[in-house]
Amino acid sequence: MPQPVIGCDLSRAFLDLCGLPSGRMQRIPNTRDAIAEWAETLTPDVLVVFEATSGCDDILIATLTEHAHPFSRVNPRQAREFARATGVLAKTDRVDARVLAQMSAALDLPVTRPVSPARATLADFLRRRRQLVDMRKAEKLRRHSAGHDDIAEQIDAMIALLSTQISVLDQRIKAIIAADRALAEQAALMSTVPGIGPTVMAVLLGELPELGTLCHRKIASLAGLAPHARESGTWKGARRIWGGRRKVREALYIAALSASRRVPALIAMRDRMRAKGKAPKTILIAIACQLLVILNAMIQKSQPLQIT
Repeated sequence: MPQPVIGCDLSRAFLDLCGLPSGRMQRIPNTRDAIAEWAETLTPDVLVVFEATSGCDDILIATLTEHAHPFSRVNPRQAREFARATGVLAKTDRVDARVLAQMSAALDLPVTRPVSPARATLADFLRRRRQLVDMRKAEKLRRHSAGHDDIAEQIDAMIALLSTQISVLDQRIKAIIAADRALAEQAALMSTVPGIGPTVMAVLLGELPELGTLCHRKIASLAGLAPHARESGTWKGARRIWGGRRKVREALYIAALSASRRVPALIAMRDRMRAKGKAPKTILIAIACQLLVILNAMIQKSQPLQIT
């Protein structure tokens, strides 16, 4: 008998639900009380499937985690491509819920491991930090075309305020990591790697909770650093990276620039690729990928990096 599944399409106001094999459709408010009442009706064997929708799925994840109920949080692009592959071109909340249920029935979707409250809090503060950094960057660009001195003075004041708030957030992020045992232990391991500074470390801890739990191929693919083949018949195209978590990838690029000059294994890798005439961007991607593999193995084995 197939596993019963419930596809859940999320919005800020509602959750549209489609159960299989029954085919029952349902809509409930996206509130804590309504979701908790619905979760009480679920049997332990039902898998709840929904898209990763930042800002809309927090209550659902918290409630399912509290009830120790299995769920699968899938990539929205993957769900959309599954819909197109099955001939579904329409897009409504009810259609999306049904597609998610059908996707779970057709594919062996992995159960998502809930993150700890500390890691979820860290991710929230990292998101806010990114927002402030983007705002500061925009203000700095406006500063060049301020025109009037009074406007330039206002922009300078805003930049100073944003910089202060970013510094406060950095201290709060540092405190969150130090207060949680698992995060602190992983941070201590990462700190032994040249190039992994406080900001990069926080991004990896908050945005890549799977670090140390997957094989090297899966973790590289999750970060969008795994090269994918492009071949057909006798034609062989250049391999390219695609997809993955952009913020994690950007943080690893920054770390790779420093690590490629200080970690002997990465220095040798850089020199080999240069000797073969590889492009600088290709070398940077390869080093970032290898750095991630090293970090993944360190956390799996609970061993710091030994530089000889």
